[in-house]
Formats: sequence, C-alpha cells, structure tokens
Amino acid sequence: MKTTVKMMKLIPLGIGLLFSMGVSAQFGRNPIKSPEVNEDGKITFKLFAPEADTVKISGNWMPGWGTRVTMVPNDTGLYVLNIDPLPSEMYTYTYYVNGVKVLDPGNAIIVRDGVNNQSMFFAPGDVADLYQTQDVPHGVLSKVWYPSPTLDKNRRMYVYTPPGYNEGNKKYPVFYLLHGAGGDEDAWTTLGRTPYILDNLIAAGKVKPMIVVMTNGNAWSSAAPGEEPTSASTVQPDFSQMVRGEFERSIVNDVIPFIEKNYRTLADKDHRAIAGLSMGGMHTQNITNWNPGTFAYIGVMSMGIMNNPRWNTGYNEEEHKKQIAALKDSGLKLYWIGCGKEDFLFESVTNLRKLYDELGLKYTYRESSGGHTWTNWRIYLAEFAPLLFN
Repeated sequence: MKTTVKMMKLIPLGIGLLFSMGVSAQFGRNPIKSPEVNEDGKITFKLFAPEADTVKISGNWMPGWGTRVTMVPNDTGLYVLNIDPLPSEMYTYTYYVNGVKVLDPGNAIIVRDGVNNQSMFFAPGDVADLYQTQDVPHGVLSKVWYPSPTLDKNRRMYVYTPPGYNEGNKKYPVFYLLHGAGGDEDAWTTLGRTPYILDNLIAAGKVKPMIVVMTNGNAWSSAAPGEEPTSASTVQPDFSQMVRGEFERSIVNDVIPFIEKNYRTLADKDHRAIAGLSMGGMHTQNITNWNPGTFAYIGVMSMGIMNNPRWNTGYNEEEHKKQIAALKDSGLKLYWIGCGKEDFLFESVTNLRKLYDELGLKYTYRESSGGHTWTNWRIYLAEFAPLLFN
C-alpha cells in the first residue's frame, strides 16, 4: 500500500515534468538563461553544447577586435564563463562552437548591423537605463516608404515622432540621422537605440520633442536586407555610389520635401538638424557643404577629410574652402564633431579640425576614448540631441 501511494505521488509529478518539457519544446524555450548578471555585478555566460570540442566567446567589451575567450565545460557539457562587472552599457557578443559562429540560444535579444547578427545584453546602471524602455511617455517609430526620383526607386526610412505627436496639431523640428557603411535604415534604432534615448531624454526635459528621420544611406538599395521588393532583391551593391553624391542629393531633393509634406514640421533651417557617423558623417559634410542655409545644426561623428585616393572622392581643397566660407555665412547655430582617440579615422578628423581652425569655422569638439564603435556613437547622440533647437 505504501508503494502504491508513492507511485500515485510520482505519476502526477512525472506528468507535470513531461508537460513542462513539452510546453518548452512547443514554444521554443531554452531552460538555460544567459547571460545572468549576479548580485555582485559579475556576469555569467552559459551554453549547453555536450557534443562540442571547444566553445569560445567574443564580445565587444574585450580588448582588440575579434578576441575570443575559451569557455570551460562541466561534466554535463554546460560551458560557462564568469566575467567581472562591466561598466553600465549595451554589449554584444557571439559564441564560436568548434569555430562556427552562433548566437546565444539562452538570450532572446538579437541585434543586427548589416549582415552581422549578435546577441545583446545590458550591464545595469545609468547609461544602460538611458538605452532601455522606461516608464515614460513613448514616441512612435514608423517604417515609411517614400518615392525617390533621384535614385529612381521607392525607398524605406524610419521616422520617429515624439510623444504626443498623434494627439495634437503642434509642429516640430526635424533631425536627420545618417548611419555608417555596412548599416541601413535600421541601424540607428537597433544599435543606436535612438527611440529609447529620445523618449528618456524628452521625459527628463533634456531634449526638445523632435521628429527624427533615419534613412538608408546605401544609394543602390531600397531597404534593409529582407525588406526590399522582390524585384530589387538581386541588385548588387555598388559601393562607388558612396562617393558619387547620389544619396546626398536624394536627401535634399526627395526626403526633406516628403517629410515636410507629410509631417507637421517647422520647415526652416533653424528647425532642421543633420548628423551622421562614419560614411554618414561624410554624407553629412557633403549635404551641408553643397547646401548652405539648409541646416542650422550639423553633427559629424567619426569622419573627417577623406582625401585618400582610394576613396576616389575627387577632393579639392580650394573648392572645399569656398564651401566652408559659404557655410560660415549661412547662419549656423552649431557644428559638432565627435571622435574616439583610437578611431582609425582620427587623423581625418584632425585634418578637418585644422582646416576649420584655419578658416575660422567655429565648432564644438568631443573627443572620447575608444574607437569606431556604437558605444561611442550612442554617447554622441545622447550628448548632441540636447543641444538642438535651443
């Protein structure tokens, strides 16, 4: 009788476990949570890979590009790595199982930069809080298709409208935000965290409510990978278009008129800002140099004077000086430059600053540690946006 009672107790338990496992399988749940931030701030990464010979991890907090650290398995095949607390920030990483790059199945958060997908997590603190959803009023992020006669195609951009936009009839200033090479219209939202940063800074009273327009800077492309019309999906990238000025002309001829026709905007230079990183910084310089008086606020991140012949920019110093003279006289309110000391384009930024000093173009310069990374560009956005439209 005692045996029977024990068996009766075990049967529901077994059914419960089987049901739990079935539900997990059905909904694709992984019972291993990774990474975990412990009470002491240390971070634990886990990957169950009993058939693997080696498992390594590569993360953007590690010194040197492409560094990989070996993880140690226990007797069940669970590979584990504990690291010391990290400064508050957003971090990305991937595993390498027997040399093959894989995402963390224990982490649902994935970010994409071009064709590079990575797992992501936040180390807690003030900086990470700025990059995450908080209990504040939220703006709306729309994925908008628009005609681009300049580029002879319909194209997609992201448009952020601030909290309250849909409930009123107020007009807003517009900030055009450009990504770098390898990115697309998704970059400034996924890796740049723009909607989160704007929501949180607007709620704190540190940023004026504004519309933010994030375009696709690849002139040969209609939209991010997987989002293009099927008729355009076989178009091969034409990187020479990076330096031919076609995208820059499309901003002025197509994007700005579309935004000002379809959104409630303050349509004058004092209520237009533009900034970009790397390739987008080059685009920003070209757009503003060729169109003085269109933007009163300009931000250039991690980009200077690229007069290296391999870029085939046809750089002409005298012509550039004439453009800067016209820009000086156009009623600029802010020219902001930011670059990391370890950025491979640091010298180009130094050259740009020397020219501006020579010509008397006033600018604000932000020099940070680190290199050509989203860690810097998120910081620059959070520092640049509060300076706009004041």
